[in-house]
Amino acid sequence: MLFLVAFAGAAIIALLLWRAMNTERADIPSAPRRPATGHARPRTSGPDDDPEFLRQLDEKVKRRDDPPAV
Repeated sequence: MLFLVAFAGAAIIALLLWRAMNTERADIPSAPRRPATGHARPRTSGPDDDPEFLRQLDEKVKRRDDPPAV
């Protein structure tokens, strides 16, 4: 029974501390947000998604005497 009382007390203290820390953060002005322009950043892709890279790779394979091992 003593453990339940101690646990409830610790939970209440933790909740009060959490609330106190959040109210202090609310006083700090946040950085201004950029307006949404509707344009997303270009998605980064790997070299296997780049058509130019694939074309160069295909030319390298064609220039080689022996075909690549599969």
